[in-house]
Amino acid sequence: MTHSLRSRRRFIATLAGGLLLPSLARAADNETAPASEPPAQALTPAEPVDAVAVDFVQRADAIRFPRESFQTEIVVRNYVDGTEGESRTYRVLSRGNANTIVLTLEPATERGQALLMSGRNLWVFMPSVSQPVRLSLAQRLTGQVANGDLARANLAGDYHPVVTGTESLDDQAAVVLDLTAVDRGVTYARVRYWVAERDSRPLKAEFYALSGRLLKTARYEEFREMAGRVRPTRLVMEDALKKGEVSVLTYENMGVRDLPERMFTREYLRRLQQ
Repeated sequence: MTHSLRSRRRFIATLAGGLLLPSLARAADNETAPASEPPAQALTPAEPVDAVAVDFVQRADAIRFPRESFQTEIVVRNYVDGTEGESRTYRVLSRGNANTIVLTLEPATERGQALLMSGRNLWVFMPSVSQPVRLSLAQRLTGQVANGDLARANLAGDYHPVVTGTESLDDQAAVVLDLTAVDRGVTYARVRYWVAERDSRPLKAEFYALSGRLLKTARYEEFREMAGRVRPTRLVMEDALKKGEVSVLTYENMGVRDLPERMFTREYLRRLQQ
C-alpha cells in the first residue's frame, strides 16, 4: 500500500494510542527461551491494523534485504570496551524471508555448521552430531547476535506495528514504531523501531524481552548499493545490560540468486554434510 508523506504525517498526527494487543503469556525473558517450546500461539489484534505502520515496516524490510531469493556474506566482529575479540563469518542463503540457511565459514574449527530456518522452525546441523538440534530464534549465536538476527529478517511478518510518533534522529525526521510479537516463536517480544520518514530507511531499533527489559540497541549504518538498491551494510548491536559489549555486522556482499525450495530442508542439509 502506498501513502504520500502528507497523508502519513496527517495520520501520525491524529494517532491516539494505536493497536492494543493481548499480553504475551510467557513470564520468562525471550532471550532465554528453551530450544523445545509448545506450538506458537497467534495473538489477535484487538483493533484494526495500523496500515501506515505496516507500510513503513514493509518498506524498511525491503531496504534491509531483497524480497527475492538472495545470498550474502556477513562478518561479525565482537568488541569489549573497544577491544576487538573474536570474529565470525557466515554465508546466508534466504528464500523469501521465510526459509534461510546460515553457513559458518569462519572460524575454521566451526566450518560445516549450519542453521536451517523453515518458517519459524530453526535447527542447527553440526558435522559431529548425527541429528539436527532444534533451537530458539532468541538464543545467542555470537556476541550480541541472536540466531534470529541472521536467520530471519521479516519484521513485517513477525510483529504487529503501530506508529507512536515522530522524532529527529541523526538530523533526520524519523517515524517511531512500536512492534509487538505476533506469537511466542519470534526472536524478540517487542521492538521499538525508528524508520526515516522521507525514504523508509531503517535507522535504529531497540529489542526487548518479555519482561519489558531492554536487551540491546541496533543502528543501521553505511548505506550503499547492493543487490539492486541502497541498503545498510553495517549493523552495530550494543548490549543494554553489559556496557561496552558490542557486535558489528558487516555485509561484505549481497546478490539476488535463484535458490530452489528443495535446498531448505533437513534432508538436503544432511546430504551436504556427508
